[in-house]
Amino acid sequence: MHRVGVLALDGVVPFELGIPARIFHAARDGDGHPLYSVTTCSLDGGPVRAEADYDLAVSHDASLLATVDTVVVPPSHRLGPIREEGRLPEPLREALAAVRPGTRIVAICTGTYVLAAAGLLDGRPATTHWREADRLQRMFTTARIDPDVLYVDDGDVLTSAGVAAGVDLCLHIVRRDHGSHVANEVARSCVVPPWREGGQAQYIRRPVPEPATGSTAATRAWAARRLSEPLAVAGLAAHANMSVRTFSRRFRDEVGTTPGQWLTRQRVDLARHFLETTDWPVDLVARRSGLGTGASLRQRLHAAIGVSPQTYRRTFRSGAGG
Repeated sequence: MHRVGVLALDGVVPFELGIPARIFHAARDGDGHPLYSVTTCSLDGGPVRAEADYDLAVSHDASLLATVDTVVVPPSHRLGPIREEGRLPEPLREALAAVRPGTRIVAICTGTYVLAAAGLLDGRPATTHWREADRLQRMFTTARIDPDVLYVDDGDVLTSAGVAAGVDLCLHIVRRDHGSHVANEVARSCVVPPWREGGQAQYIRRPVPEPATGSTAATRAWAARRLSEPLAVAGLAAHANMSVRTFSRRFRDEVGTTPGQWLTRQRVDLARHFLETTDWPVDLVARRSGLGTGASLRQRLHAAIGVSPQTYRRTFRSGAGG
């Protein structure tokens, strides 16, 4: 049982506060047993004033953080000296200092300020809500803040953008811990997309197509059912009844990436599923997922998650039965 501790600070945003419990509680093994326990704490164990018009009662103080395997810091709208001066209040500094070495630390949205002020992002990549990214970078110059991504996984320190990106990050953690089968079941239970790759754009400058224009959604669904087949941008554009130029522009506006990048991510994701759930040779996995050859699969998988197909299969095969 992996223990998760969620630290609620005054001004906490209720939606993001609830994400870890909702996602991690839904993760089960093949026998239906929970894979995570999630406990929420405040600094002193007392009620926390939410960003909304109510208080939240919790049952634990921050000493909990010294006993868990993963610490999650949701965003707060009352960060005070943390956001203004880059300084942690003494009780918060002491609570974070008591976290055991090797504990995984996760921040959602402006929770990244807390990690930065604690010195946990020195020399490391991270992200936060795009509206806060410039300010965060100016305050903490040794951190490497990327304002354009949904989340950043830097091993034992993970950060996300705002709101739904916290869902993406928690699903990513489940996927990293237990493989895509378990993560997909969690997503299905929570009725959310099973996977948005962390490098996807945080926001889209023109999120809603003009009424006179079409969408690429139907073509994306059509392509997702044919990943093993050759799929060129020209063919996708033809399916959408658009010119290649119009299709490519609209695709990026809607998805935040190019058609080619999106196809590669979908195919790598499918290959990971096959590696977890079948005994197929690597070359067959590559062909069935549309990546062509085993060499191409090895290259793409290593670029995506830094491991070989064989290593991935050994690591996550037990998750396929969960």
